[in-house]
Amino acid sequence: MENEPLVFELGVAKGKPHSYRKTPHKPVCPFCAVDQLTDIYEKQGEMIWLHNKFPTLRDTVQTVLIESSYHNGDIANYAPDDNRKLMRFALACFKQMNDSGKYQSVLWYKNYGPRSGGSLEHPHMQLVGLKHLDGYKYLHPDNFAGISVFNNQEVEVNIATHPVQGYDELNINLLSSSGLDLWADWIQSGVKYMLNVMFAGRCTSYNLFFYPREDGGICAKLISRFEAPAYFVGYKLSQVDDEQTLQQEAKQFRRFFANGSNTNYEK
Repeated sequence: MENEPLVFELGVAKGKPHSYRKTPHKPVCPFCAVDQLTDIYEKQGEMIWLHNKFPTLRDTVQTVLIESSYHNGDIANYAPDDNRKLMRFALACFKQMNDSGKYQSVLWYKNYGPRSGGSLEHPHMQLVGLKHLDGYKYLHPDNFAGISVFNNQEVEVNIATHPVQGYDELNINLLSSSGLDLWADWIQSGVKYMLNVMFAGRCTSYNLFFYPREDGGICAKLISRFEAPAYFVGYKLSQVDDEQTLQQEAKQFRRFFANGSNTNYEK
């Protein structure tokens, strides 16, 4: 299989604000200055979908979805109803791009924390249209399957047995549009679980990726971010915990959700 990397335009990145650089003074957050935002596509309450001011990837259309006006907000501390509205709005924006016919593929993801690969702390997602590349060609259906945590006709949740990177990835699969609110609740529970319970609370960063499924549904995949394993960096070999550990993790995550994980955490 031929490797087709995304080309990063370094010149475009000059002057881009970065929350995680070691500088004496943090840059002014551009997403807090709502009155100065331009190229807005859609707006719903505090949520704003707009063109990315620093489109660093060649042959793409990069957009940003600002989740909230609260600079320190995150899925983990939103009110459950606000999180449900966010997922509905973001999914509608993704479908608008994906159904436009302008791109070979559309990527939808979220960075959170200093090790996530993101540059700004303010809560946001990214939707990126790839004009000539299939962004999903290295993925397989078994990346979204695993040890069951929850399953009904609308939503299926599992701990991945064939992760994209590893070690423990949470898959929250939306099987029917009627399950959107339940899907959003499981995503929120997964974020809280990953940041506060999994790895004994040592995880401070995560990525949330959204993948269209072959059956018409969509998978939300939560990946904890530490240092990337050498096997993945050098060989693209993912690693996974042993089955006993995954079974134990699935049992613990199921109990976490059942015990009312929608209590807000202050990080």
